[in-house]
Amino acid sequence: MTLAQAFADQAESCSQMGSPFMGRLLRILASQWPQSSALGQKFAGFEGDIGPAGHSLPLRIAGGLHALVLNGTAPELAAVYPPNNASTADLETNVLHALHTHEKFLLDWTDSAPQTNEVRRSAALIAGARVAAQHFDLPLTLSELGASGGLNLMWDHYALDIHGHRFGPTVPALILTPEWKGALPPDIGPVIAQRAGVDLNPLDPQAGADLLRLTAYLWPDQPDRLRMTRAAASVMTAPLAQGDAIDWLATRLAEAPRGHLHLIQHTVAWQYFPAAAQARGRALIEATGAKATADRPLGWLSMESDGDTTGKVGAALTLRLWPGDITLDLGRADFHGRWINWTATP
Repeated sequence: MTLAQAFADQAESCSQMGSPFMGRLLRILASQWPQSSALGQKFAGFEGDIGPAGHSLPLRIAGGLHALVLNGTAPELAAVYPPNNASTADLETNVLHALHTHEKFLLDWTDSAPQTNEVRRSAALIAGARVAAQHFDLPLTLSELGASGGLNLMWDHYALDIHGHRFGPTVPALILTPEWKGALPPDIGPVIAQRAGVDLNPLDPQAGADLLRLTAYLWPDQPDRLRMTRAAASVMTAPLAQGDAIDWLATRLAEAPRGHLHLIQHTVAWQYFPAAAQARGRALIEATGAKATADRPLGWLSMESDGDTTGKVGAALTLRLWPGDITLDLGRADFHGRWINWTATP
């Protein structure tokens, strides 16, 4: 895949996911990318997949440009970013100017892959955890793989509103309102007794530089995502470890207390683990599940792409529970949590 094609493909994907501004920006970069610049030479040196399942170069540079707007160092760029309704010609002029003027910042910024923490995915976690609690009504020990900034570990602080039915705390940090199709989730509120997460590069959403990184990868014409991320960051208390997810999980599984349902969760993270890590993780979870008991049950709640393109592009929601090795197909969800097609039987 050429860089121009990667920009064009990402532009189409962002447009389909409700961000016309990102579509415009990435199409400008597809046609006007400064190949002879230091940035151009850096990007030309990447090998392998440069699209969203690999190095994700289009989103790296788009996130860097948005960071310049958010941190106030590029007022000329902010002038053509939402909520301003700039012409495509003005946007192109100012973006190309920013690529040149702020090249040093962008060279440093694009060293790291994009890192988001899409808090709207918590809508699926809230619903899925209620199904798990319906089977095992015990306090939860919650473990998240690929936790990023840990915001989706805090889903018990958020409310899920489905057609006026409210699930969650009376005074939530934020309210999630996905387009919901299907039956309502169980009316049982899980209690999280312990929670922790792991990531190769965990971010502290209450620290300025890390919060900037999380919010820069939110799309500029979707201010609700920015507002919700900041609201979620205000209640973040979960400990996050840095390291290999499967090594960390092995310790968590061994130390899980009796009298708790140990619920493993991950959203659009497992698919990025190397195949060997996936196989090792699956074997570890299944071996632990085979030894699970009624007073020490295990759950595995996932929201991951399964390649299904027959309907709306999104992720499969799956819950496995032990003892018994029960696999429940809960439905499908938009990658950003905008909609959930819930198929779980009441």
